[in-house]
Amino acid sequence: MIRRIRPLLALVLPGILAACAGPMAVTENAIPVEVGIVAINDFHGSLEPPRQSVNVADGKGGILPVPAGGAAWLASAIDSVRGRYAHSLTVSAGDMISASQLASSLYLDEPTIGVMNRIGVDFNAVGNHEFDAGQQELLRKQNGGCEKFTAKQPCALEPFTGAKFRYLAASTKRADGSTLFPATGLRTFGSGANAVTVGVIGLTLKGTPNLVNPTGIVGLTFEDEADTINAAIPALKEQGADAIVVLIHEGGRTKGDPDPQGCANFAGDIRPILDRLDTRVDVVVSGHTHWSYVCDYAALNPAKPFLLTSAGVYGELVTDITLKIDPVAGRVVSKAAKNVIVQSVPYKGTRGDIGNTALFPLFQPRADVAQYVARYVEASKAYTQRPIGKLDVAAPKVEGPGDKGGGPLGNLIADAQLGATLDKGAQIAFMNPFGIRAPLVPAADGTLTFGDIYLCQPFGNNVVTETMTGAQIKGVLEEGLDDTGPKQALAPSTGFVFTYDPARPSGDRIVSITLDGKPLDMAQTYRVTVNGFLGLGGDGFSGFVGKPDTVTGPTDIDALESWIRAAPVRAVPQEARVGVVKG
Repeated sequence: MIRRIRPLLALVLPGILAACAGPMAVTENAIPVEVGIVAINDFHGSLEPPRQSVNVADGKGGILPVPAGGAAWLASAIDSVRGRYAHSLTVSAGDMISASQLASSLYLDEPTIGVMNRIGVDFNAVGNHEFDAGQQELLRKQNGGCEKFTAKQPCALEPFTGAKFRYLAASTKRADGSTLFPATGLRTFGSGANAVTVGVIGLTLKGTPNLVNPTGIVGLTFEDEADTINAAIPALKEQGADAIVVLIHEGGRTKGDPDPQGCANFAGDIRPILDRLDTRVDVVVSGHTHWSYVCDYAALNPAKPFLLTSAGVYGELVTDITLKIDPVAGRVVSKAAKNVIVQSVPYKGTRGDIGNTALFPLFQPRADVAQYVARYVEASKAYTQRPIGKLDVAAPKVEGPGDKGGGPLGNLIADAQLGATLDKGAQIAFMNPFGIRAPLVPAADGTLTFGDIYLCQPFGNNVVTETMTGAQIKGVLEEGLDDTGPKQALAPSTGFVFTYDPARPSGDRIVSITLDGKPLDMAQTYRVTVNGFLGLGGDGFSGFVGKPDTVTGPTDIDALESWIRAAPVRAVPQEARVGVVKG
């Protein structure tokens, strides 16, 4: 066992050490006060273990998947981290709710709020998904009550009293200039001369309107992230904040071997924001990209010596951040962070059984949270366990930036949406790979349940069919591959094939497009189906917005269920529909 541990530690420990900011001098006779910041992000209502893993390099040139997540296991992991500190603060960087597992989604994510109340979260920055059910429903999540703002019935299993933690929304403004939720929060630890105060700023990304249904955010504006953060700092300092922690629902990605502790080749939409921040920021807890990392940002920009962290997605990791604060000088004198894997239960993945490892702690489910979750899971079984059809093989979720298309699963979903809208004249359908949440892994006999496909497509978007010219279709494909955001090659339906060259200039990367073996006619019109999120310009695909003859079809999950059910055993399409030209 020792021979296995040492190579992995040799890889992990440098990442932890690299995330330790250089210590500052402590005021004479002052004793630094240690405060732990326990951070998560992008929980997405993952009440049960999500049947996904945290991947780490195994020290032998391979990858070790560690099964992780589940609310009761997350509660134990957070308790373990908090137990290291006399003073601690538990925070979340957004997307705590929505795109959730069925046991949470069926009940308007009330059980997720209940879980986080039991865990003891202090602050949660609003993310884009917090707005999926509209601002009135989001306000209900904070304040409680059973007023109905959606098609689903609130308080279906029990009265809902709201979040005990505080939502923060510094950049989300109403028409009168007020913020939807408070912009900041303060927590003081210790007493007398040894008291220290942590100031927290919470906000979502400026691009939230591109990611949600516009009807849910009427009257709201989303302001520049860096300007918002910088404007909030003086008031926090005036109120006595010795440390500044930012919770922002925006993030980036690393490249190279999987390393939850590292920051190799870090890039993403958050970097221009970080490079403009006030130097008084001490820690930035980020999210949105579902990527895990720990960065000493001074290594990327020496003028910005703060820590940058992200705990991935679905409660699979918890970030353990240590601040040492000089109570006399009123400043942070050292800071360090590491990501803790919430190792939980084994599962069967698309590549076989994923088992536990002795290389990381194995957490046990916290009893009160497990009991609470079990009530909602049991109530949802009539939906989750219903068989809906069979697949011939597992359909994996394509990992990574998504610039190679959605793979077999993306193709399957596109085919399903095409099939569901043939009566609307549909000839082509596209699926956004970023909208695929989980693989489809059938039982040994090929059976899939509704719970399986819901994990894959939890959004409940209606599909829409519209008329587009060949040139407009090429335009939206270019949008997915340009340099304005993360690259995302749309997954097309059967008969549609395109190739692109990433070395060509942004906006001119598509090399060829064919439909049923013939070049797409740039002047001809075609009937195109996409999910409603894309139809509203989601993920930056503005080319789908406002097209003529738009008609609404079934929900995306109903389309997928019907498609799988329509064949005795539905074959997962394996052909490549997206090609990359290599120089």
